[in-house]
Amino acid sequence: MQDVSRASVEAVICIPTFRRPDGVARTLQSLLVQQGDARFAIVVVENDAETPVGAVSARETLDGSDIPSAVVIEARQGNCHAINRAFTEARERFPSADYFLMIDDDEIASPDWLAKMISTARTTGARIVGGPVVRQFDVPVSQSVSLHPLYGFINGPTRQVPVIHGTGNCLIHRDVFVRLEPALFDIAFNFLGGGDMEFFARCRAAGFTFWWCEEAVIHETVAAERTTPKWLMRRSIRTGSINYVIDRKRMSAPVRLHAKNVISLGLSIFKAIGLLARTKRLLPATHPILMSIGRITASFGFLPVPYKASEIPPAERQPTLKAGQHITES
Repeated sequence: MQDVSRASVEAVICIPTFRRPDGVARTLQSLLVQQGDARFAIVVVENDAETPVGAVSARETLDGSDIPSAVVIEARQGNCHAINRAFTEARERFPSADYFLMIDDDEIASPDWLAKMISTARTTGARIVGGPVVRQFDVPVSQSVSLHPLYGFINGPTRQVPVIHGTGNCLIHRDVFVRLEPALFDIAFNFLGGGDMEFFARCRAAGFTFWWCEEAVIHETVAAERTTPKWLMRRSIRTGSINYVIDRKRMSAPVRLHAKNVISLGLSIFKAIGLLARTKRLLPATHPILMSIGRITASFGFLPVPYKASEIPPAERQPTLKAGQHITES
């Protein structure tokens, strides 16, 4: 394993984790065998202070590696709190790094993922790079699930794109944080989700360039419960709610928001017909209509909170670690 000093680190890979000890271990194992000569470090942020099983698993996996790393606890529960903490820790701990990447704790990076992402950023000058997330389902799924728009991603060759939509496979240059700080990921999206979509929308408005790297592949494990019609339909509604909240931040006139909701509902019918014709499946065709419904329900103040964790019974809790405590670092 390459011995990397902190002063020479040029890229930091950030992993927020929450109650997925086995998943984060697999993610880290895929990072420890990355090919290429990039000098990188790893920062893991545990977002469950009461039962930090992910932090323990991460530290056990990283022990013995020469790659600089830190595992920290973010006690404020919420997706955006964890992401902000990860990027902040990475920037402060590794001031020589220009590139900050993120991968989720249910994903596995291909062996040349890091090299491809950094190469694309260097050769193009792009400040933000995204790559494909290929889904691998825990259970056999029908075409109604595999063809659903929620499991799609940007297709096509490596090229400049208007924007990317998620942090599950992304690279962000230090300049982006400098320009947007202190408004990083908006904690209003903590439990709703979509903080990454809103963040990249602001990046686009600020004039940053986005590139898509087809070769930088990540594989995501999709749990069985995320393949049911009920879950997919709820997720479609939540996507519409997220879009509405983002628009509400950008549009000062309520009349414009109302008009967009009405237009969205009308267009969704035609989009649904197009999806039905293309996929020959009803479930994917419900996606645009349910997104419009999500916009409308959000306008009345009804927002889903799928990332608000349920409390673990006291008997099942592990010893509590203090907020900000570094389990260990190397």
